[in-house]
Amino acid sequence: MFTLASPANIIISTLVFFIAARYLRYYLEKQGLPKGMTRGTLIFALAFLMSWASGEMVDWVQEKTAGSQPVGIE
Repeated sequence: MFTLASPANIIISTLVFFIAARYLRYYLEKQGLPKGMTRGTLIFALAFLMSWASGEMVDWVQEKTAGSQPVGIE
């Protein structure tokens, strides 16, 4: 079932996306890969995957910490 992302997930995954895109752009520039649609698509795809993975980690950590609370505390 579809669930909305938590605010922490949205904030962290957005930050990771922009940081990863900037780093990948810099790295590929240093490697000599010419600018173009292929490089842009590669940067977008890799930054998206890193962003998605970081969002999943945030959700996983939130589930683990929510499950470890003592009974009676909400």
